[in-house]
Amino acid sequence: MTCKFARLSLRRLLVPFMAGALAVIAAPAWAAAPQDLDAFAARAMKAFDTPGMAVAIVEDGQAATHVYGIRKLGAPERVDAHTVFPIGSNTKAFTAAALAILVDQGKLHWDDLVVDKLPGFRMYDAYTSQHMTITDLLVHRSGLGLGQGDLMFLPSTTRSRAELVHAIRHLKPATGFRSGFAYDNVLYSVAGELVEAVSGERWEDFVQRHMLSPMGMRDTLTSLDVQGPDSVSLHGKISGPVRGMGPPSVLGTVLSGDVCAPAGALRVSADDMTHWLRVQLAHGALDGDKRLFSEAASQALWTPQTLVPIDAPPAPLALTRPAYQAYALGLFVRDYRGHRIVMHTGGVLGAYSVVAILPERHVAFAIMLNAEDAGTLMATFYHLLDHYLGLPPTDWIGNYRQVDELGIAAALKAIQARQAKTHPERGPSLPPAGYAGVFSDPWYGTATISRGKDGMRLSMDRTPGMQGALEHVQYDTFRTHWSKPGLEDAYVTFALRPDGSVDHMTMQAISPLADFSYDYQDLYFTPVAEKR
Repeated sequence: MTCKFARLSLRRLLVPFMAGALAVIAAPAWAAAPQDLDAFAARAMKAFDTPGMAVAIVEDGQAATHVYGIRKLGAPERVDAHTVFPIGSNTKAFTAAALAILVDQGKLHWDDLVVDKLPGFRMYDAYTSQHMTITDLLVHRSGLGLGQGDLMFLPSTTRSRAELVHAIRHLKPATGFRSGFAYDNVLYSVAGELVEAVSGERWEDFVQRHMLSPMGMRDTLTSLDVQGPDSVSLHGKISGPVRGMGPPSVLGTVLSGDVCAPAGALRVSADDMTHWLRVQLAHGALDGDKRLFSEAASQALWTPQTLVPIDAPPAPLALTRPAYQAYALGLFVRDYRGHRIVMHTGGVLGAYSVVAILPERHVAFAIMLNAEDAGTLMATFYHLLDHYLGLPPTDWIGNYRQVDELGIAAALKAIQARQAKTHPERGPSLPPAGYAGVFSDPWYGTATISRGKDGMRLSMDRTPGMQGALEHVQYDTFRTHWSKPGLEDAYVTFALRPDGSVDHMTMQAISPLADFSYDYQDLYFTPVAEKR
C-alpha cells in the first residue's frame, strides 16, 4: 500500500516469453502521446523485466490507452485496455472523493470531528481523539509513524475493518498531532468506516453506486479478493538476499482481504482509468450537466494541507527533486522542474501504479504494472512528464538502472556488515521451552512461540500464513524463516528479567529495503499470563 518505492529491480534480461507479447491500442491523434512511447515502454520493460503495463492518457478531455506485455508470466494472454490492475494507494483519492460527495450532500463538513460522526473512534491520546477532523484522517499528520499499524492487515488478516479501527487506539504516536507528515494507511480504513456510518452503505457499495457506475467504470473491482476474467497476476523478484533481486516470478503471497480497502483495494483497467482522469481534469463534471462532485469539492481535494519533507534524491535522479511538495486529500501536490503536478503512487505486493494530473496542460495520465518494478514505472512517468511539459529528454531508464544497482549494492553491503558483527556462538540464554508461550501486543494482538521437532516456531496469530521457523542469530536474538514465500523476514529479540524469564519480545525487519508496511519495529510483545 506504499506511496513511494524503496526497491528497484536488478535483473537485466528480458523474460523469454515476453518477446512478441507487445500489444498496442493506438492513441487517437488528439491524445498526443510521445511518438516513441511504444519503443520506450519496450525498452523499460526489458531493462527491468516487467511482464505487463498499461498507460491511460487524457488530453483536453479525449482519451487513449496504450497496453503492453502479458498478464501472467508463462501464460499467453496479453494485457488489453480492459485488463484490471491493482492500483494500491491510488485508491485513496477515490476515498477522499467519496467523502467529498457526502460533503456536497450536506451530510459532512471537512472540519467535522470524527468522534461526532463515528461513535467509538479513539486515538492513543484524548486530545487527538477529540480534535481529529475529517480532513485530518486524509492528510497524514495524525502523529502516527510511517506505515504504523500496517501489520494489522499485511498481507492478510483475520480481523474485520471495525476491529482494525478499534485497535488504532493502541498505536502510540511517533510525533505530536499535526506536527508533521508521516504516511499511513490505517486512517483511511477509518475514513471508509466513516463513509458507512454517514451514508449507511459499506465503502465498497458507496464507491460502486455513487462513483464507479456514474463514471462508467465497468471493469473496476472494489475488492482485492474478487478475480475477474481479465485480471493480471502479480509478480515480484523474491529469490535473492533482498526483495528486488533475481528473476521475476508469479507471487503466491499477495495482499488479500478488504480490511484496508479504502486505502488501497481498487483494481482498475486502463479504459476505466481514463474515465477517472477525465473527471479529475473536469473538476468533478460528468457528461452533460451532471457532476460526480462539485467544483468546490474539486478545489478541496487538490488544496495542499500537509507539507511533505523534501529529501535529496540519488544523483542520477537530481532532476526529480521538487521545490515544494505537500499532501492534499488523497493526492500529492508538488512541482516538477517548476510545473505543478497533482499525483500519487500506489503499490501492493506484486503491482505498482502512478497517477499524474497536469492541470495547466489539461493532461492526465496513469501507468499501471503487474510487477514491483519501480524503474519501469517511474522512468515512464518522467518520460511522459517531459513530453507534455516540453522539456528536453532524459535517459530515465539508464538513470533508474543506476539507482537500482546502487540501492541493491548498499543493501547487500549493510547485510554483510551486520553479519560480520554477528556472534552465533553467544547464547541463547534459555532452552527453547524457556521462550515458548503466547505474547500480546496491544494493537496487533497475539503471537505464539512454540517448540516443535525442528526447533522454535513463531506464529503471528492474526495473520494467516505468517508462521515459520526461528533460527538463532546471537544472544537472545533469532530470525524468522516464514513458511510462505515473499514475506519479509524479521529479527526476533527477547529481553529477560533478572530471574531469567522473558520480559518482552520485539521485532525488526532484516532487509534494509523492506517495505515500510512491515512495521515490525512498532511491535512490543509481552507474555500473556497463564490462566489458573
